[in-house]
Amino acid sequence: MMGGFLKLAGNLRRLRLPAVAILVLCLSVHTVWAGAAESNRQLALTPPMGWNDWAHYQCGFTEQTILENARALVATGLAARGYNTVTIDDCWMARTRDAEGNLQPDAQRFPHGMKSVADAIHAMGLKFGIYEDAGSETCGKFAGSGQPQDGGQDHFVRDAQLFASWGVDYLKLDGCNVYVPTGMDETAAYRKAYAEEAAALKATGRAIVFSESAPAYFEFRPEWYDVLTWVRDYGQLWREGDDMANFHAQNAGRLRFGSVLWNYAYNLPLGRFQKPGNWNDADFIIGGDSGMSLAESRSQMALWAMMSSPLILSSEVGKLSPEAIESLGNRAVIAVDQDALGRMATLVRRSADIDILLKPLSGGDYAVAALNPSDAAAEVHIHPAELGFAATCTLDVQNLWSGKRESALAVLQEQVASHDTAIWRVHPGAACGAPVRTGAITITGSEGNHSIENYTRCLAASGDVEECGGTAAEAWTVTAHHELRSGEKCLADVSGKPEMQACNASVAERWNYTLAGNLVNAGRGECLSAATNAAGAPLTIEPCGHNLLSQIWSLPN
Repeated sequence: MMGGFLKLAGNLRRLRLPAVAILVLCLSVHTVWAGAAESNRQLALTPPMGWNDWAHYQCGFTEQTILENARALVATGLAARGYNTVTIDDCWMARTRDAEGNLQPDAQRFPHGMKSVADAIHAMGLKFGIYEDAGSETCGKFAGSGQPQDGGQDHFVRDAQLFASWGVDYLKLDGCNVYVPTGMDETAAYRKAYAEEAAALKATGRAIVFSESAPAYFEFRPEWYDVLTWVRDYGQLWREGDDMANFHAQNAGRLRFGSVLWNYAYNLPLGRFQKPGNWNDADFIIGGDSGMSLAESRSQMALWAMMSSPLILSSEVGKLSPEAIESLGNRAVIAVDQDALGRMATLVRRSADIDILLKPLSGGDYAVAALNPSDAAAEVHIHPAELGFAATCTLDVQNLWSGKRESALAVLQEQVASHDTAIWRVHPGAACGAPVRTGAITITGSEGNHSIENYTRCLAASGDVEECGGTAAEAWTVTAHHELRSGEKCLADVSGKPEMQACNASVAERWNYTLAGNLVNAGRGECLSAATNAAGAPLTIEPCGHNLLSQIWSLPN
C-alpha cells in the first residue's frame, strides 16, 4: 500500500501540482485508502439506476444518440422513477492520448467535447457516467487508464481529475488488458489497479460512484471468490460474470432471455457479498428491447429487484412500447429493488418449472417472487410455512404487476405464464411470528462450465447433492444456533461423516458459514464437501481448502 502511496505522489508531481498540495492530497488519499470500506458506504446506499448504451448500440453511437436517450428517459417518466444516470460505455475516446497525456473524446462522435455532453445531461436533471479500463487499452482497443504492457506509467490520477472536471458522477472501470508484472499474481495486479483507481477518484473530491468489472475476469476460476471479497473495499458495485446478450440490428429477432436466466443463475448465490453501498451487478436491463417478450421483460425486472441488483437500462429508450415502459417503471417493483435493507433474495425452492424467492424488506414486509423458466404455464402454491413463518400464519398480499390486494391468505397461488415471474409484496399477520431462515442450500457450479444446470444442485436431507426438484428433503432451516435442520433432524458430524440425526444441540450439529461460502463444522473444524456437484454426489467432511468448488455453498439469507 505504501508503494501505491508513493506512486500516487509521483503521479501528482507529473501533473505539476504545488508541493504542499501534493502533500495534503496524498495524506488525504492515504486516510481514504485505509478506510475505503467505510467511506464506500456513503455512496450508492441503494442500487444505482440509469441507462447505458452498450447492450443496444455497442460502438454504434454518437453524441446525438446519448442525448436522445437521455431526453427519452425524461419524456417517458422513467427518469422520475429513478433511472437517473446516463453512462457512455466503450469507444467514446480516441485510440491515443493528446500531447499532454490526456484522454481525447472521439471528435466525430463528440464534436462538442465531453464536458458539453455532461452539461446537457445535468441540465436535464440527470447524472453523467463514463467508461474506462484498468488496463493499457479498453476492450475495444481505445486508450486505457492502466499501465502499458511494458510496465510504464499509468493514468489513473490524471484521468480521474479529467473526469471530475467534466462533471462525471459514475465511472465504470472495465478489466481488459490489465498489465501483470513478472512475478506478480494476476489477482494482485487487478487489485492494485482497482485500488489505485478508487484512491484517484476519492482524491478528486467529487462524489463519483465506482463500478468495478474485476470479478468478471475471474468467472469460473477459484480466484473469483477472492476478488469478490476485496472489490467491496474500493467500489460500490461490481460485475461478476458474463455480459447480457447484445442487440444486433442484422439479427433483431435474436432471443435473449437465456442470457437473463444465466446472469440470474450465477448472481443469486452471491448474497453474502452484498450490503448497502456494495452491490452485485447482474448487468444491464434489456427488458423491452428486441428479443425480449413482455413476460421475459417482467421477469428480468422482478428478478433484478429481488436480488437488489442495479437497474441500468440498455435499449433504445425512445422506441420502448407503452407496455415495456409500464413494467420497467413499475414503482412497486422498483421499490423492492431500492429497499433500504439492501438484502438479496433467498432461494426458497427450485424445480424444473419454478423458482420461489423471498426477500425481507424494511418495515417488516417481504417480497415473494415465482419465476417460471419453462416453456409452459405453471401453477404455483406457496404456503407461509415455506417462507419460514408459523403454520398458522396468514398474509396480506399485493400483486405488484396488477396492483390487486388480498387479505389474510393462507396460501399464495397463481398461474405463472411461460418465462414470466409473479411478484408480490406481503405483510405477515399477527399469528405469523418472526420468520426463521428457511430455503434451499445449493452448491456452486463447476469450474469452467458455462451452464445453468451447474447452478441447480441442491443439498438433500438424504445425504447427497441432487438435481433440485423442490422436494421436502431440499427444504432447510438455518437455526439461531447454526444448525442445518430438515424436518425433525439436523445435519451432524458423526465420526467424521455427515449424517442426519435427531437434533440435540451438540457442537457436532453446528456449522459456521464463512464469506468464502464454506460450511465449517464447529466441532471438527472441517468443511462440508461434495465429491462433485453432479446429482447423486455423496457428502463428506474434509479439511477446508482455498476456494474449492466442492466446498462452496449458498445458504438461505
